[in-house]
Amino acid sequence: MSVLVVTGTGTGVGKTVVTAAIAALARGAGRRVAVLKPAQTGVAHDAPGDVEEIVRLAGEVTTRELRRYPEPLPPHAAARRSGIAPVGPAEAAAAATRLADTHDLVLIDGTGGLLLRFTPDGATLADVAWALGAPVLLVAGAGGTGTVDATALTAEVATTRGLHVIGVVIGSWPSPAGVVARSGLRDVPVAAGAPLLGVLPAGMGRLSRAGFLQEARRGLSPWFDGDFDADCFEKETFGE
Repeated sequence: MSVLVVTGTGTGVGKTVVTAAIAALARGAGRRVAVLKPAQTGVAHDAPGDVEEIVRLAGEVTTRELRRYPEPLPPHAAARRSGIAPVGPAEAAAAATRLADTHDLVLIDGTGGLLLRFTPDGATLADVAWALGAPVLLVAGAGGTGTVDATALTAEVATTRGLHVIGVVIGSWPSPAGVVARSGLRDVPVAAGAPLLGVLPAGMGRLSRAGFLQEARRGLSPWFDGDFDADCFEKETFGE
């Protein structure tokens, strides 16, 4: 794996924290890591965005942000209102390819969901993944009917478009975990049609860099150089 597209089933599911956690573990394993943010929305030009947050949590990784739009809107709408050019899939794919030439792992941190439009003609993050032939990681919330539905829809769209969903990570696991979260632990991977590759605790982004790395290792699977075991986590959660 040299390029991985990270997308969420919606906003606020912990996608950027998951991207940072993957970057932190890869960096800790001695890999050269780059993070590409095709479109940053809802952040002023002089304020820190998602890539700055990833560096704060994961350490010194290469970052590149192609566009920044100040209004918290879908990228195509934010581009239209700001007068700043939209980001097309060819530009994003080319940037990822250049980064992959000099890095062992390139993480593409999407904006919103897989089909949120980047351009007026409907180009999306799915088109970027397809152009690169890159696998997709889904980041989902901790259960609930909306989350399960959004996970199923995202996975189905990805598969229909010829993309490979490698797995799903629950990006913000509550403590204590109520019935909704516990049910989602089983339902979300089924909806995704892909394995559960991690569960990260809520509030993890507030940890120190050392604490963040420790939780990343605990919460992500060996696929990402972590120690997470889905079967063991499920048994502990349900007291089995």
